[in-house]
Amino acid sequence: MKFLFNALVILAVAPLAAAAEPSSPYAGQETREIKALSPAHIEGLLAGKGLGFGKSAELNRYPGPAHVLELAGELDLSESQLRATRAVHARMEEQARELGARLVAAEAELERSFRDETATESSLRSALAQIGQLQGELRAVHLLAHLEQRRLLSPDQINRYVHLRGYHGSHQAGESGR
Repeated sequence: MKFLFNALVILAVAPLAAAAEPSSPYAGQETREIKALSPAHIEGLLAGKGLGFGKSAELNRYPGPAHVLELAGELDLSESQLRATRAVHARMEEQARELGARLVAAEAELERSFRDETATESSLRSALAQIGQLQGELRAVHLLAHLEQRRLLSPDQINRYVHLRGYHGSHQAGESGR
């Protein structure tokens, strides 16, 4: 009898528990200024951060300049490598900040068109083409910096970098990938 009572209580309460769950994974995001971008993503774009744009290079033994600078001591960078890495990083960050700001502005404009109910098929296609182009340019800035950075390091430094970053599954330990 106790089992039957517990089962009935569970069945009676289940709809209430389900109703308490948000009906969409987007619940709460409707208050964002730009719905498609989290505040952290906007901050990263405006600061020129990587945000995963260089992941294809990073995880295939093409070190990123920001991380190389963080690991400069462990990688035993020479003064000329350090200077060159700082230059690559500064150039990348400057270009990424500029493109990031343009991307945030384009996303804000797209957001406004939906908020103001002025979006049309034509305006949408135009906005998305601009956003796509900016995303591609931004990704290229980061990936090109990885290419440039790799040329500055020895195969041994690349191997150390891979190990220090915890990418033990990428290529064999002795491979430089060059």
